[in-house]
Amino acid sequence: MSSSDLSFRIVVLASGGGTNLQAILDRLHGHDGVEVVGVGSDRPGAFALERARKAGIETATFPQEDFDDRESRDTAMADWIDSTGADLVVLAGYMQLVSPDFVNRFRNRILNIHPALLPSFPGLDAIGQALEHGVRVTGVTVHFVDEGTDTGPVILQRAVEIPPGVDRRQLEEAIHAVEHEIYPEAIGMVARGRVRIAADNPRRVIVE
Repeated sequence: MSSSDLSFRIVVLASGGGTNLQAILDRLHGHDGVEVVGVGSDRPGAFALERARKAGIETATFPQEDFDDRESRDTAMADWIDSTGADLVVLAGYMQLVSPDFVNRFRNRILNIHPALLPSFPGLDAIGQALEHGVRVTGVTVHFVDEGTDTGPVILQRAVEIPPGVDRRQLEEAIHAVEHEIYPEAIGMVARGRVRIAADNPRRVIVE
C-alpha cells in the first residue's frame, strides 16, 4: 500500500496538557492518510481536550467517579473507541491504568510512551528515578501496552544524556523534546505496517 492509499485512524487518550497529542496533531494528523479521530480523557478539564476541539476532533470524557469501577469505565471507553473505527489507541500522558479486558480488546493496538529506557525505571516518576540513581544516560521508550506496568514489547527507543549538574527541569525539557519527536515517528511506523510482533517471541518487535 502506498502512503497516498493509506487510511489509518487513531484515538488518543490523555489526562493533562496534551503536548504529545499536539506533536501527533502537528506531525501526523491529516498527513498521508493518518487521522486522529478521537481524543478521550479521564479529566473533563484536561487541556488536551481543548487542543482536540480546536483541531475539530471528537472528544469524550470518562471520569472514574461516573463509573462503579475501572472495568466498567474501560468498557465504556472501549465501546466509544470502537465507534470511531480506530486502528490504534495511543496513550499520551493518560494517567490511569487500563484494565486487562481493555488491553485484550485492543491487543497489540495500544501504544504508550515512557520517559526512560525500559526496562529501566518503569512506573511513576521515571525522570526522578534516573536522577536519584545517578545514571549518565536515560531516554524515551515507545512500547505496546500489555497487562503489566510499562512491560509491553518495545517499538522504539532514543537515548538522552544526563550531563553533570543538570537539574530536573532541564532534564524534563530534554526528555519532552525527544518524546515529541519519537512518538509521531513510532506511530507513523505502525500506521505504515512496518511494525510487527515476532512470531517466535511475543516480547520482540520487528521493524521493517
